[in-house]
Amino acid sequence: MDKNWQEWLTCNNRGWRLLVGFVCVFCLALFLHFREVRLEVLELNGTASTYVVAQVDFEFPDYETTIVLKQQATQDIGSIYQIDDKQIRDARYLFEEDLLYNKEWRVAAPSSTFEEMYKAADELETLLLEARFTDPRTLQKIKELRLSDASYFEFFPEGTNVPLDLPAAFWSRTVQQIVESGAFHREAVQYVVDSFQKRTWILSEDIAFQRSLRVQVSRVIPEKMTKVFAGTRMIDQGEQITSRHLTMMQAMKQAISESHRIWEPLTIIASLLLSLIFVTISGLYFRISKPTFIRSLREISLFVCIVLLTLLFAKLIEYILLRGTSNVIEAVRYPIIAPFATILICILLSPRTALFAATFLSILLSVSLAVDHTHFLILNLVTSIVVIIASRTLRKRKEVFTVCMKSWLSSIPVLYAFILSENHLASYPFFTDIIASFALLLITAILVVGLLPALETIFGVLTDMTLMEFTDPGNELLRRFAVEVPGTYQHSLVLGTLAEICAQSIGANGLFCRAATLYHDIGKMNNPQFYTENQQGAVNIHQLLTPFESAHVIISHVTDGEAIARKAHLPEAFIDIIREHHGTTLVYYFYRKQLELEGGHVEEVDERQFRYPGPKPRTKESAIIMICDSVEAATRSLEEITEQTLVELVDRLVSEKAEDGQFDDCHLTFEELTRVKKTLVKTLLVAHHVRVKYPKKEKL
Repeated sequence: MDKNWQEWLTCNNRGWRLLVGFVCVFCLALFLHFREVRLEVLELNGTASTYVVAQVDFEFPDYETTIVLKQQATQDIGSIYQIDDKQIRDARYLFEEDLLYNKEWRVAAPSSTFEEMYKAADELETLLLEARFTDPRTLQKIKELRLSDASYFEFFPEGTNVPLDLPAAFWSRTVQQIVESGAFHREAVQYVVDSFQKRTWILSEDIAFQRSLRVQVSRVIPEKMTKVFAGTRMIDQGEQITSRHLTMMQAMKQAISESHRIWEPLTIIASLLLSLIFVTISGLYFRISKPTFIRSLREISLFVCIVLLTLLFAKLIEYILLRGTSNVIEAVRYPIIAPFATILICILLSPRTALFAATFLSILLSVSLAVDHTHFLILNLVTSIVVIIASRTLRKRKEVFTVCMKSWLSSIPVLYAFILSENHLASYPFFTDIIASFALLLITAILVVGLLPALETIFGVLTDMTLMEFTDPGNELLRRFAVEVPGTYQHSLVLGTLAEICAQSIGANGLFCRAATLYHDIGKMNNPQFYTENQQGAVNIHQLLTPFESAHVIISHVTDGEAIARKAHLPEAFIDIIREHHGTTLVYYFYRKQLELEGGHVEEVDERQFRYPGPKPRTKESAIIMICDSVEAATRSLEEITEQTLVELVDRLVSEKAEDGQFDDCHLTFEELTRVKKTLVKTLLVAHHVRVKYPKKEKL
């Protein structure tokens, strides 16, 4: 699966590159489409630094007015009175005695039984306990609330705790309510009611019911929505912030969000069109300034991945800030986000690409996020440029924290400039901005260190930090290499230095050359005694073999090296160097020996059996390693090392390989080739310098 993925990344098919571009367009459109609304952050009981004007027409729930309306509505609820329940029980007791000892009820209600009279008294007692007396306004309010008013009667006593007669209309209505139930004769009901009507009653306020009714009245009062028109000054400068102001700001933010109409087709098309414009401009820029970048599916995919991760990181920070408390928002007024992408792109791609990304993302984020656009843009641009400058010498992962620290230090004068622009020499927000910037850049460093290995593995990219790790002598494979084939290991060390210097002379990746050459001959670990540098004066084992067998053993170190490298999980770029550092060159020494055995008959010898399997070098670094490998080995056979002999040797070896077509696929220009040769001669001269012979110390 991993191999297929890496092969896909190297295919560089235009269709796949366009697909990656469309994915970028779609994701960028989502980012632009779902934008948060930025309003000035206000704190309750704080003081407004500037005046605030309504940006759109909106309505907001006016809680203060609603509270006044509810208070007015509850004032319509007057006193509610009830009959003292003890009086009712006493009256019932006296009525029962009257039924037992006074037989007048039998005359007044000849059709009723004692049981009927008793139950009628029960019904009357219940109605009296439920009866409430109040004023007409309260009664009207109860009807408006659609509450049952069957137990209410319009009557307002002159005082409480004073015996009084209840209105005749009340008793008449009570008689009618009991009779309508259909369980009692009217004569019986009238007799029972008359017995209670003769008494005087004491009324008391039903406080609990009054409170309950007022609560119900306040609940049904609708929330007052106050209209605010665009251009209206909502808050004056220096005015104390109240909860009403905060509610207005929240309602205006909601209205602005709704005015965007994010689900309207035209709005969606607008976001897609803007995204397409951004991506197209970026593509045109890279096509002109970095044509190799735009043709590489691997680099495009990596660039888009980092940009999308940055947009996700920005949205996450925005969400935390907007959903957090006002204190959090005030502390992080200018979030630093662009350096996250800048440092990743600078390490994984190139500083020039990182500079474009820093500018592009700073502008994009400043207009898309709910931040102070101008200050955000300046701060992110400055910190990103410092990151690019500081990242050029990155060699270890822990140095990422140093880069972010330098970026943070550069943000301090910028933040102070913002404070000076507000006519303050120093202020509390300045110190909170410094702390917030430090925290964000620390998070950025942690994320970068965590993401780098994953991005390197997924996209098959070798960073300088990874290369430095591979040059560590403590590496398990290098330790084996140094112990098992010390001569070849020393050759690799010298070759690494030569290749690095030559690569740097033409702007190629010198560190890669040095790291890759340490492993280019690891295949010799399988048969170390077959190579001259490891024989150390012992018998030359090739004297026991035929030229064909010797050539086969020599050639096998390439295939053996590839197998060892894959088993050790070395980078694919290192494996390419192992396969390409001899290209398809001829093992001329043993080929010539075989010709001598065949009497010089060329047709009797298959030249292909004496050539390395290749492929030919496909990169400048691979070609440089091939040249340096041949020259370094050949210089060991020179009897005298001078500038002239070195120039002749280098020219001859390079010419032979060029004539053999070994440089056809590596895009190495003649100018670069000349520069490499000159650098190679100069470096070898310095390496083989002659020292003064010290005289032997004699005794005086």
